Amino acid sequence: MKNYQSMSKEELQSEYDILLSKYNEMKQQGLSLDMSRGKPAPEQLDLAMPMLDILTGNEMMNTENGFDTRNYGILDGIPEAKKLFADMLELKPENILVGGNSSLNMMYDSVARSMSFGVMGSTPWNKLEKVKFLCPVPGYDRHFAICELFGIEMINIPMDNKGPNMDMVEELVANDDSIKGIWCVPKYSNPSGITYSAEVVKRFGALKPKANDFRIYWDNAYVVHDLTETPDELVNIYEECKKNSNEDMVFEFASTSKISFSGAGIAVMGASVDNLNFIRKHLTIQTIGFDKMNQLRHVKYYKDINGIKEHMKKHKEIIAPKFDAVINALNTNIAPYGIATYETPNGGYFISFNTMSGCAKRVGQLCKDAGLVMTPSGATFPYGNDPDDSNIRIAPTYPSIEELNTAMELFCYCVKIATIEKLLK
Repeated sequence: MKNYQSMSKEELQSEYDILLSKYNEMKQQGLSLDMSRGKPAPEQLDLAMPMLDILTGNEMMNTENGFDTRNYGILDGIPEAKKLFADMLELKPENILVGGNSSLNMMYDSVARSMSFGVMGSTPWNKLEKVKFLCPVPGYDRHFAICELFGIEMINIPMDNKGPNMDMVEELVANDDSIKGIWCVPKYSNPSGITYSAEVVKRFGALKPKANDFRIYWDNAYVVHDLTETPDELVNIYEECKKNSNEDMVFEFASTSKISFSGAGIAVMGASVDNLNFIRKHLTIQTIGFDKMNQLRHVKYYKDINGIKEHMKKHKEIIAPKFDAVINALNTNIAPYGIATYETPNGGYFISFNTMSGCAKRVGQLCKDAGLVMTPSGATFPYGNDPDDSNIRIAPTYPSIEELNTAMELFCYCVKIATIEKLLK
């Protein structure tokens, strides 16, 4: 097969005509396919259904120390849940706050709290002239949406296969006290699928920010979401911060949204005792407590971290073949033509695909016109602005294998058509 960039204009036009004919055939099928978000498939959600029957009888509603989870009390999580999630994040229970069903909500609250009340006694951010966050790109669109909503200026930080450009991070935070945070998805990053290297995590732990209220927002969403028998290893950020007397510098987040139920899981926050004490003062006014029965339900079902790991093996059996289907389609239909790059992740929920510069929006439009919904082009960058117009996030988990094969056939046609159009200009 010939690389597109080495083809003559006549060869490209001939290839284009063939591809357009195949694309139009698929377009006429009236397809309705969706790879826009990283949603668990129904089969994954079914795995946790027995959890709903695990609390039977009044005595089953009590924690180990006899507390009745049906009643008021215990603001920051039942002890058993703290222990379970401390083991998952390799922290101590004293460093865990168990929340509601959404880690995104906990991240939003952390930013909102800082805007209104500051961070552990610092000036509230809404009284400052400017607040900035560093944003490794490509990254998670919902992180960026939080910043945009609060008027926080975002600064792009390039990523490679080891993580964010730490030379940039170190220089920026050391010299600008208006930089108050950095968003990170450190394991199986959204969307690139890479895991931060040991060196990168150690450099994060040793940061010397000019702002004493600077925080690393460590969104460890895919901490147990492995796809292979040789999963990536992530160095413990809290321990690295602690080695440098920086234990107050990190907020870690995780949830069971892609372990148990997306709409009815449990979210947790890991942080230093001083950070959590500051947060609890506001939580006592904000809420009378989160869903303790759901916390107990999860603990009784999974029992311990080994129970979670065994459960996640069942998830892997469902979604690993879907990732394989996407990668196989790209290896067969895209790679030989030298027109794009993509990662093959060891875990997580996404595959990051990069077209030739200036093609991603056109690919998205072609897909949409033929009945395939993708994450909007540019969504993986702050303000929806991908400067190269090249990154596309592929979310393989929700569709069936059959739907995925059809979607990828169409997607590959769209990539090729958009690329040839660019080359023929």
